[in-house]
Amino acid sequence: MRILLILLALSLNAIGLMAQDTQAGDTTIYRALEAPPRFPACEQLDTTLIVIQKCAEQSLLEFMYSNIRYPQEAREQNLEGNVVATFVVEKDGSLSNLSVLKDIGGGAGLEVLRVVEAMNNAEIRWVPAEKDGQPVRFQYTLPIKFKLEEAPPYTMVGRDSVYTIYDTPLEFTGGQDALMAYLQDNLDYPEVPADTCIVGRIELQLLVRPSGEVRILDLVDYNDLGFDFWYEAIDAATSTYGKWDIATYEGRGVSAAFDLSLPFIPENTACATLVEEYEAANTLAQEGAKLFADEEQEPGLAKLTQAIDMFPNNAEFLLMRGQAYLDMQRYSEACSDLRLARSISLVTWYDAVLPIICRQ
Repeated sequence: MRILLILLALSLNAIGLMAQDTQAGDTTIYRALEAPPRFPACEQLDTTLIVIQKCAEQSLLEFMYSNIRYPQEAREQNLEGNVVATFVVEKDGSLSNLSVLKDIGGGAGLEVLRVVEAMNNAEIRWVPAEKDGQPVRFQYTLPIKFKLEEAPPYTMVGRDSVYTIYDTPLEFTGGQDALMAYLQDNLDYPEVPADTCIVGRIELQLLVRPSGEVRILDLVDYNDLGFDFWYEAIDAATSTYGKWDIATYEGRGVSAAFDLSLPFIPENTACATLVEEYEAANTLAQEGAKLFADEEQEPGLAKLTQAIDMFPNNAEFLLMRGQAYLDMQRYSEACSDLRLARSISLVTWYDAVLPIICRQ
C-alpha cells in the first residue's frame, strides 16, 4: 500500500481576517494575505511570485508524500479520507501551534503532525507571510488525503519477507488448544525467592520460516519482569521449532508472523491475593477497551483507570488508556501515560509522536 496525497487549496485570496494568539510579542495571526507563507523550495527561481508560490505548493506536496507513512492501524481498519492539520508560520519561518482540525483516526492525524514537526527538527524555515512589506505570523491550513491502494502480500523485516496475506495461515499443529497445552508444559516460571510475588505478561512476535525454524521478531515486557523471565519466554517460544503448519501463498510455504502472549503467574499460595487482583485488573482493562471501541468513551476510560489504579506500573494498561486519550485528542494525559509506559516496557511505538503530543 502507499499513500496518494492530495494537497488541497493552499492559496488563499486576500481577506483581512485576523485571530488572536497568546504568544508573547505580536499577537496578530493572519489567515489570509496577498503574500501568504510558502515552503522554501523554489526561491532560487527567477520568475513571478505566482509561479514561485505554485512551485512551493508542489514541493510541499512532494515533501509530505515522501515522508508520511500510512499508519498500520489505519490500514488495518481500512481508514481513508482527508486529514486537515493547521499550524502557525512564525515571522522567522518556524512552525508553531501544530494541531489537527479533522482526522480519520488510526494515527493518521498524528502522522501528519509528525511530518510537519520534522520540518522544525530539520530547521527548514519557511518564507514568512508579508503584510506591508513586513513579515507577519500566519495560520496555515494543510489538508492531506490518505487513500489505500493494493499492497504486496508481505512486508520486509530485515532480510525476511514476512507474509501478511496467505492462502492458508500459519497455525500451530493441532490448533490453539494444542499450543496452549504445549506452552503450559514448557513455559517455566523462573526461580525467585519463595516470598517474592512477580506477576505479569510478556508478548512475543514470532517469525516461522518455511523450514519450521522459529525466531523472535519482537519482545514486549509490559511489567518490567526482567531478563530471567525474557529467557524463559524465548526458550519456550523457540522450542516450538518444527511444530507449526506453515503458511502458504500461491501454493508454496512462506514466512509468517505469529503473536504470542505468555503470562507469568506465581503458584506460591502467598501470592494468591495478588494474582486475583491482577486477573481482575485485566478484566477491567479489557472491558474498558471494548467500551471505548463501542464509542462509550467515558465509561471505557473509567474502567481503564480502575485497572491502572490497581497496577500503576502496568505498561499494557497505560498504553491502552494513552491510545484512548490520543483518539480523544487529550494530548497532555496521553503524553503522561505513554511516557510512563515507554519507561517501563521500552516500547518505541509512539516515539515519533511523543515530541508532538507532549508539547501541546
